[in-house]
Amino acid sequence: MKLSSCTVVLLALMAVSCRQSSKPGADRPIGRPITLKAPLGLPEVAVPQDNPVTAETVALGRKLYYDRRLSADDTIACASCHDPGKGFTDGKRFSTGFHNQQGTRNAPPVVNAAYSPLQFWDGRAGTLEDQAGGPIANPVEMNQKYDVLVAKLQADPEYRSQFEKAFGPGAITMSQVRKALASFERTVVSGNSAFDRYEYGGDKSALSPAAVRGLAIFRDPGKGNCIACHPIGAKSALFTDGKFRNIGVGVNEEGVLTDQGRFQETKIERDRGAVKTPSLRNVALTAPYMHDGSLKTLRSVLEYYAGGGNSNPALDKDLKPLRLNKAERDDLLAFLESLTGEMPADAGPPAN
Repeated sequence: MKLSSCTVVLLALMAVSCRQSSKPGADRPIGRPITLKAPLGLPEVAVPQDNPVTAETVALGRKLYYDRRLSADDTIACASCHDPGKGFTDGKRFSTGFHNQQGTRNAPPVVNAAYSPLQFWDGRAGTLEDQAGGPIANPVEMNQKYDVLVAKLQADPEYRSQFEKAFGPGAITMSQVRKALASFERTVVSGNSAFDRYEYGGDKSALSPAAVRGLAIFRDPGKGNCIACHPIGAKSALFTDGKFRNIGVGVNEEGVLTDQGRFQETKIERDRGAVKTPSLRNVALTAPYMHDGSLKTLRSVLEYYAGGGNSNPALDKDLKPLRLNKAERDDLLAFLESLTGEMPADAGPPAN
């Protein structure tokens, strides 16, 4: 049978297409899917279609998270600034990065980051996958070129094996690194706090009398009104509305903002100095506070809010001075301390 040249080309293209569609995408996980179970007080974690969570990607991401080779000089891991022993922060005002350089913002906790629609204080990353590569390439943080990192991983037989199990045969890619790290971070969730057991578990003995009074202050629009930015839902509570606000932090003596916040990304005037509202879960573990780490204790945070924030042209108009007496502040602190939840048991460094 004689075929025309057009038919031959068409058949060749069909053959290539069939071969490509019959094998998984090079950067799509191929391992054993796992279901993420949300602890008491938290909703289900959303998982992107192109990065289903598998046992293999979680194990790989966990290994990468604690590996100092992700930095240019092999001294800094993700866990260096987001330590599980410190609520997945580092306890410093500003993290120490490559060649002892200091950043300009306080390290936010990784725990429960899976619930945030935007990552970083200024929301510049839209997904955990996008966020995962940021610190690696940042010259102040890990200062690692992506191609150099991939070459490091490719040269390690254990990593080659793990990447193949997670993504299939082929060269390691930076997209795979991002996806593995993001998959691990989606397992780093913390709930089942004393508050959760009280509010959602029906255990009315879970909170102390002081914490119960503090919860009432937290909810009361005429008192704390904390729920305006840190809402509590009927079935779960993230303790953040995910919005960006200027609360007067990072303003110098002349009333000038030293950090433009969300404005750097949007160039919208109302975003000047605004940063993402942080979750209050595990807040007792994550001192110092605010995006510039300027407040050392939770009590100093309450004192700051009592002053109504540092005045500046973009200060959030809804921010009002917190008028609480000492007993009320003590009760509110007791409630905030009740938000410390259980950490995942398998989020620490993997055994060698």
